[in-house]
Amino acid sequence: MQQQPPTTQPPKPKANNYAFIDSQNVNLGVRSLNWRLSWKRFRQYLARRYDVTTAYLFLGFVPENQDLYRSLQKAGYVLIFKEVTYRQDGKPKGNVDAELVLQAMIDYPQYDQAVIVTSDGDFACLVRHLRQHSKLRIVLSPKREHCSALLKKAAQGYIRYLDQVRAHIEHKK
Repeated sequence: MQQQPPTTQPPKPKANNYAFIDSQNVNLGVRSLNWRLSWKRFRQYLARRYDVTTAYLFLGFVPENQDLYRSLQKAGYVLIFKEVTYRQDGKPKGNVDAELVLQAMIDYPQYDQAVIVTSDGDFACLVRHLRQHSKLRIVLSPKREHCSALLKKAAQGYIRYLDQVRAHIEHKK
């Protein structure tokens, strides 16, 4: 009688999830908690924990930040720029909400699920739509206290806070 080789299951294919990140919201939210995000470690965390294959980072374009943009691309982000306007105090303002929603819908057929990274309630409608169609993996918000009630409601059961995973994503000196 011939012995059969043991049957092994092929490895389960990883999901093809995309992240859509409101960079200014994340950066300001984390800094208000008195720590700095390591964008490189955060990208690795997204890939490892949520099977993110493509991570879009939406940010205002400031010409003198070229070194920052290069380092973010090297860390694995796809940068989507918004032209900035300048507030009365001279600080740049780049509202990326429309670009993030538009990109999430353009790429809708390409990804299995979306990871939305923000605390802005303007994204509640996108989160609701993604949930209704089983396309939402998770919403990651910088901190519970400043997360919009609209977003919390839309993402109920699908939200996590970055301060909960600080040890994995904090910038180390």
